[in-house]
Amino acid sequence: MKPKLTIALPKGKLFAPAKNVLEHCGLGCAQLSDQARTLIFEDECKEVRYIICRPTDLPTYVEHGAADLGIVGKDSIVEAGKNLYELVDLKFGYCRFAIAVPQDRLTPEGEFMWQPGFRIATKFPAVAREYIQKKGLQGEIIKLHGNIELAPRVGLAEAIVDIVSTGKTLKENALVPIEYIGEATARLIVNRASYRLKAKEINTLVTAIKDFLEEKGGENFDSFV
Repeated sequence: MKPKLTIALPKGKLFAPAKNVLEHCGLGCAQLSDQARTLIFEDECKEVRYIICRPTDLPTYVEHGAADLGIVGKDSIVEAGKNLYELVDLKFGYCRFAIAVPQDRLTPEGEFMWQPGFRIATKFPAVAREYIQKKGLQGEIIKLHGNIELAPRVGLAEAIVDIVSTGKTLKENALVPIEYIGEATARLIVNRASYRLKAKEINTLVTAIKDFLEEKGGENFDSFV
């Protein structure tokens, strides 16, 4: 039986709360896991297929119709720049984009002086590029895939752009944020064609999610999922 909906879920820290949101909205699947070898799960009773993928890839699966819906962080959406719709801010996975530099590079007044030819290391080159363009700065963006905080310590870059939740990792690496340039939480996204062709099923789920979020009100969503 062909599923009515295919939903993409992200591996990693957003997986558990994303799964729990769906469970609260009647789409629980006991076998669903981001640790299993299989990356596709079928719930024939509810006519839903789940696919598990990396957060950075998830917007691509949704844009091209491999999944009708997806749950992923706003940071991944911004960086991917895909042609899709955001339907719901799910209120979990909160973090911020930060520009961070070595603490010993600050002036006594706590300012950072951008020097000609500076380099910014980041997993988010689109975000970093937009930042330096808005600032009217000229510099080089170096894309990395992990351990961004290492770059200033070994002389690869003078600054980094990364997502920050508690700031603990920055502190452990003697880095300090000099500016925050945007906030990110998990979002429900949808393929544009699916939103037209499967409007009934999608809107039913969207309504259930919004009702659940409203029921929880101002509670810390990350703590109870």
